[in-house]
Amino acid sequence: MPEEKVAYLLPKQTSKWAKLLRNRTLTISFFFILELAFLLMAYVMLRRHFPSLILWEHLLTFVVFIFLLNHPMDSRSKLSWFIIIAVFPIFGTGLLYFSLSDWGVRRLKKRLTQATEQTSRYLKQPEDSAVNALKKDPAVKGLMQFMAQSPGHFPIYSQTQVTYFPLGDALFPALLEDLKAAKRYIFMEYFIIAEGKMWGEILDILEKKAQAGLDVRILFDGMNEMTSLSYDYMARLHRVGIKAQTFSPIKPILSTYYNYRDHRKITVIDGQVAYTGGVNIADEYINQKARFGHWKDTGLRLEGSAVQTFKALFLTMWLVTGSGDFDAVQPFLAEKPKPCQAPGFVLPYGNSPLTYHKVAEDVYLDMMAKASDYLYLMTPYLILDDELQHSLIYAAKRGVDVRIMMPGIPDKPYAYAIAETYFKTLLTAGVKIYRYSPGFVHAKVYVSDDCKAVVGTINTDYRSLYQNFEDGVYLYQHPVVSEVKRDFLQTLEACQEVSLEDVTQVPLSHRLTRAVLALVGPLM
Repeated sequence: MPEEKVAYLLPKQTSKWAKLLRNRTLTISFFFILELAFLLMAYVMLRRHFPSLILWEHLLTFVVFIFLLNHPMDSRSKLSWFIIIAVFPIFGTGLLYFSLSDWGVRRLKKRLTQATEQTSRYLKQPEDSAVNALKKDPAVKGLMQFMAQSPGHFPIYSQTQVTYFPLGDALFPALLEDLKAAKRYIFMEYFIIAEGKMWGEILDILEKKAQAGLDVRILFDGMNEMTSLSYDYMARLHRVGIKAQTFSPIKPILSTYYNYRDHRKITVIDGQVAYTGGVNIADEYINQKARFGHWKDTGLRLEGSAVQTFKALFLTMWLVTGSGDFDAVQPFLAEKPKPCQAPGFVLPYGNSPLTYHKVAEDVYLDMMAKASDYLYLMTPYLILDDELQHSLIYAAKRGVDVRIMMPGIPDKPYAYAIAETYFKTLLTAGVKIYRYSPGFVHAKVYVSDDCKAVVGTINTDYRSLYQNFEDGVYLYQHPVVSEVKRDFLQTLEACQEVSLEDVTQVPLSHRLTRAVLALVGPLM
């Protein structure tokens, strides 16, 4: 094996500094100590003026509270900010200003708006008889109209074959075969790429395809450069003929830009085949590396008309992170996929944190509101705003069988502790909650009433719904929906149901921890 290739496959050891920078608990603790130090210093240096300072702090708190009451953010987030600012007025106000400001984001918003306008022109609603009939279907016509009015103008398609993968282990070999069969181009956009067996085998194919003259493009989130890949990795990919770009690379510049991450998982091959789902490119996703027990994930392979949306999503982000040369990518968009004979309907979509259209959350809310028999969902994280919590409770109270599957071995204990703060209310309303005993559930799946399902990258938490770029596939009256349901029920056999006693009969220290984390959950 050539020396350059060996260098690619050597696992990168995460430095101690990188681990510290990624540790959110450590960061919050640091700022907490900083605030205490500031208060102590202020007291020592300004003892004579302390009453005046207290008065000004109270005035500042009052003004910020009025601002928050009139801000359109959800009520749980407001409550978290109220508490932070009441306890730490100066630090809390500064943090709020920073989080709501556009420092470093204005250019990103402008590029995103322009790129979306350019690519969405090629997402026209197909006018076939099957799709036209849907416009009168009350179960889906409202969602179709909402999607058409979103910035991405996402259409619903027929004539698309869909394959459902209940594990990353099953998705990986199919992906390799499709990559090997590529004739013209390969586009890949992933939140995580980590060196190992999975990436090594994919990279071997990509190098050969690039050397054969195919247009091979890789887009990955900039957080990889701090965690799983070296800082020069993009240049190393360029040297073997692969075009590569990163979204939001970490730089020593103060910006709210870094709060937005590209959490999508997309592969597009020759404009005819697309993959998405929860599966990143790392060995734990195909159970070649054990991190949190058995890794339960899901994915989809699409072939046919609906691939057009994934092509547009990828090229939109490519324009945003690169030179913005639309003329160079326009030929890819102008070429439409060949339709495939298949029953049912497929609606792929993307979610952006920089628009007022909360597409991802509204799709979930639509399923909750219209469920009549059952609603099953898998998610690794459960951090709910008021709308989501109310919708789940209302569905359960009107007789819908609502079941939520979560990890038995969480990857982030603090995130699971926040999820537990919702359990008592949900269980009391009749929602059933299960923990996947063998390990970690990373799947993002909703399925309802034998006719609807969503599979994608979108967790049921604040970060996915409000702060990340995401993608999903809404399936309606498609044969794959029954496979999604069957997978959920089969996986349920390996789960343990959470009872009300499990939630309430816990040590006092655990209850206190949950209570404190609940205060900041919407901000994490």
